Amino acid sequence: MSAAPGDKIGGAAGPAESPPATTRTLTMRGSRIDSSELFAAEREITIAHGVDTYRLRLTSQNKLILTK
Repeated sequence: MSAAPGDKIGGAAGPAESPPATTRTLTMRGSRIDSSELFAAEREITIAHGVDTYRLRLTSQNKLILTK
């Protein structure tokens, strides 16, 4: 098992719990999704693309950063 920086695994407090899965409906207009729908209550989302995982973050200057 691997952990991302900041993840807690095991330890005195017991195993870390994953947040509950959330299901949302996004509206697409053609091939367009409004970013305000993607970032409804968060500043970062995770995108699974094949076997890779990417992070899409919304900066304090309202710009997007995509990292692998």
